[in-house]
Amino acid sequence: MKMIKHIQLVLSAALMLTVVSGCQKEQNIIYDVNDVNVQQPNANKDYVKSLSEFISIAYTDLFGQNISQAQLQTLAVPYAGFGDLKLIEELIIKNFLNEPTVIIPTDAQMRANVDQFLLDTYQKFLNRYPNEFELWHMKNVIEENEDITPELVYFAIMTSNEYRYY
Repeated sequence: MKMIKHIQLVLSAALMLTVVSGCQKEQNIIYDVNDVNVQQPNANKDYVKSLSEFISIAYTDLFGQNISQAQLQTLAVPYAGFGDLKLIEELIIKNFLNEPTVIIPTDAQMRANVDQFLLDTYQKFLNRYPNEFELWHMKNVIEENEDITPELVYFAIMTSNEYRYY
């Protein structure tokens, strides 16, 4: 009997310690979080470029000068007469990028400072700077693939949906 009272006393003490230790005030943990802009980067671009605007702006972006009226008319005819506009846009951009007078950084210049190349490219074509994810992703793609050239980066950005808007 004495043993049972001793066990009951020990169990009661253990139960009291468990209850007392379990009733502590909860700590408020505060994490420092940086504010993040959750808008899409192209959220303010509501207007689609017209046929002549698209061709003119693409030409100016790549050659640093205005397109002649004759060249604009020559490119506008197949553009206006073909059903798949995206295909014609890609062909126009490819044609521009293959011209010998196009102004594009060399592969060595791009790889010497990938961050600056991307900042300049986004600003030039999309009139904005890349967000952190775009910068990180594009930099990784360029650094991990020797086959990526400035022409491919230009082509990818110029054929994006965002480039079509202003």
